[in-house]
Amino acid sequence: MSDWSTYQNSVIRYPELGFSLDTSRMEAPSEWSNEMQAKIDRAFRDRAAIEAGEIMNPDEGRAVGHYWLRNPDLAPAEEGQWIRDVKEKVQTLAGKVLRGDIKAPNDHAFRHILLIGIGGSALGPQLVSKALLPPNPPIDLYFFDNTDPGGMDDTFAVLGTGLAETLVIVISKSGGTAETRNGMLETEAAYAARHLDFPKHAIAVTGEGSKLDKYAESKGWIARIPMSDWIGGRTSIMSAVGLLPAALLGLDIDCFLEGAAAMDEKTRVDEVSANAAMALALMWHHAGDGRGSKDMVILPYCDRLDLMSKYLQQLVMESIGKEHDLDGNVVNQGIAVYGNKGSTDQHAYVQQLRDGLLNFFATFIEVRSNRKGSSMPVDENGATTGDFLQGFLRGTRNALYESGRPSMTISLDELNAYTLGALIALYERAVSFYASLVNINAYHQPGVEAGKKAAGDFLDLLTRVKNHLAETGSGGVTAETMAQTLGEGEVEPVYHCLNHLAASGFCKREDGDGPGADVFGC
Repeated sequence: MSDWSTYQNSVIRYPELGFSLDTSRMEAPSEWSNEMQAKIDRAFRDRAAIEAGEIMNPDEGRAVGHYWLRNPDLAPAEEGQWIRDVKEKVQTLAGKVLRGDIKAPNDHAFRHILLIGIGGSALGPQLVSKALLPPNPPIDLYFFDNTDPGGMDDTFAVLGTGLAETLVIVISKSGGTAETRNGMLETEAAYAARHLDFPKHAIAVTGEGSKLDKYAESKGWIARIPMSDWIGGRTSIMSAVGLLPAALLGLDIDCFLEGAAAMDEKTRVDEVSANAAMALALMWHHAGDGRGSKDMVILPYCDRLDLMSKYLQQLVMESIGKEHDLDGNVVNQGIAVYGNKGSTDQHAYVQQLRDGLLNFFATFIEVRSNRKGSSMPVDENGATTGDFLQGFLRGTRNALYESGRPSMTISLDELNAYTLGALIALYERAVSFYASLVNINAYHQPGVEAGKKAAGDFLDLLTRVKNHLAETGSGGVTAETMAQTLGEGEVEPVYHCLNHLAASGFCKREDGDGPGADVFGC
């Protein structure tokens, strides 16, 4: 059973950041083995190498510079100046929009932002806006973060005539991301259908000289804000990707960056007992035996942080989920991340956490100050809603521990731009440390690229099936017949192509006794 002494020896506090980390209920050893200490030392060396600009993404031959974004003085001179220039460009552009110097073509102020991006290009802005945006802001934010036409139609319907006063931000570092391109083309068409001049509503955040950069320049978009190849998508929240929408929403991006820089400074210390990010990484390693054998459950007891688990899913799983280590060995590393928020989860999957499979460790995130001003009592003892929230957090933590379920707790004095920046920086550093502990490259994503290639193969097949139906005006074929005609060895992908075309209205389907008997024709 955890005791007071154990608790005191297991808390890392940064009072000036309004932050603490409690690992007392992780049952970690009081001292690490010599083998583990060697890995810790290597992780600290890797930290220094990253910030010095060494190539830490060997597969792509890239440096890893997201730490420079909140402290340009750490960066080489050219990159440091680039960071300052981009930030100034972001703040100048946002200021012009907010002051009304840049308006919609109808001479009204922009009232809405539509951000088109995917992965880190959307998750970061989504997290920041949900966590920090005040009620009834002067500008609100919508997202296209998928290539789902139904979702796009829903957003266009909500915006309605407000599309005329909607500023569109298209984010793609390469300029060739399919989902983002599709969203941009759908948006251009929607503006054209309403006789609106899309370029006068559009801003690009992209690599200099990319397809998107050239396209935006040729069409005369409002502005183009540059990205760099040493900024990974899942660590781009403090680049123009996150800063531009935050600044346009009137949020304090300087404070956000300062919080991240302050946490970076704290986690730059080569001492485990004082380094919260290393402590976090070591708890992940300890809980999952260095192989990710336990899932990471994120339980923020704060409505505004309910996207934290979704954000961390990408940051952790895309970084850590790797087949090979840096020496080429097959290791199949990874940590599964899920969660929603407390106390909602106590009426959902906490039941299984308490009594079911012991295949996880939990991380509670609390915001100690959860309301400005006083609260009314809600029971006969004078307890407030905030008292209940704290009670549920502590009660769930105890219930899990009594059942042998490990957990740790991150505490923020309050939630603001500074502490959110610090929290994000903490997890970015922890991911980096963990990757060093298990000897993997945290900064590439070969599995994502494999998925893109497989999607391309399917789209090529879909085009061939569609063209054949259009050319022959087929009165009715089965998937097997179509596969034989096209020389395809696998029938199932052809069947899915035919089903998709039928659902899209391109052809018709007559149901048979099973998939093999279904007939498709124009």
